[in-house]
Amino acid sequence: MSFSSFDEQMMRQALLLAEKGLYSTSPNPKVGCVIVKDGEIVGQGWHEKKGEPHAEVFALRQAGEKAQGATAFVTLEPCSHFGATPPCANALIQAGIKKVVAASLDPNPQVAGQGVTMLQNAGIEVAVGLLEQETRALNRGFFSLFEREKPFVTLKIAQSLDGKTALKNGVSQWITSETARYNVHQERAKSCAILTGVGTILADNPQLNVRHIQTPRQPIRIVADSHLQTPTNAKICTDGGRTILACLPDFATHKTYPDSVEILPISGDEHIDLSCLMKKLAKRQIGQLWVEAGSVLNGALLNADLVDDIIIYQAPLILGGDAKNAFRLPEITALNQAYRFVFQDIQTVGDDIKITLRRQA
Repeated sequence: MSFSSFDEQMMRQALLLAEKGLYSTSPNPKVGCVIVKDGEIVGQGWHEKKGEPHAEVFALRQAGEKAQGATAFVTLEPCSHFGATPPCANALIQAGIKKVVAASLDPNPQVAGQGVTMLQNAGIEVAVGLLEQETRALNRGFFSLFEREKPFVTLKIAQSLDGKTALKNGVSQWITSETARYNVHQERAKSCAILTGVGTILADNPQLNVRHIQTPRQPIRIVADSHLQTPTNAKICTDGGRTILACLPDFATHKTYPDSVEILPISGDEHIDLSCLMKKLAKRQIGQLWVEAGSVLNGALLNADLVDDIIIYQAPLILGGDAKNAFRLPEITALNQAYRFVFQDIQTVGDDIKITLRRQA
């Protein structure tokens, strides 16, 4: 299906609107909508927060009577089911929209083409596929939930030029610059949850929350803690935020934690099964998972083929051979066994370099 340069311009505007929900829509997708009549934008909107109206509703409200006979550009197929809000497909039909251009079909099986069918049955022309890759990238966690039944996992590393994450004695504050640390909080805020290992909790007692930037919600904190060693007075257990401690079933009743802490039994031998953990997180609608952990959990996730992206904040300093590495992995004896990634983006962040890598299929 062919689209005009004007169509692309309008969809890019819809994507810009969708990005306004970057920190607020989780676990819902980030969606934008632009309504155009006679070559002029008459209504715009985006999904602002879970449980609130979708992008189409806000755009239709702004357009008013001008929506009659107009074209709606929306970054995701309009929903066709009753959830927290009524179906957007119905709203577009009732408003008299003539044509709908959607960037992508909705992967949610409750929609998955049914919104398009509903519109077409009402006599509305529908075109799908304009800037689909861009909307999938913006909603990679949402698509991962329904297409892979696991979160999209991004592993964060702060390291020196020689690939070290801490001194031999464990000191790591601060390898990277204040600007880089601020950027980490932005990345945290985009995520549904933050995963770490119990070793990090015992060593650093981190908060693992979003600070320094405004966000309407905090990500869930998740600790891979096979033997339930997390202290009951750890910061992530006592600040009132939601925390999940994933442990082996035999250890699930060994301690009593505050009400904000959930114990999640996960099968496994000596350690929890990380693939099983990912499936359980997906069932809880955790689509975008940010990992800040030590070498043991980093290596286990990589070895289990559960890492999608790695974001490295590399500082211009050298820590030496005895400092700590980012990954603890089995020995590789041939280059064809190497874990391979593709560069997605490289940029400077303060005094550091931010490198984004995608696991090579």
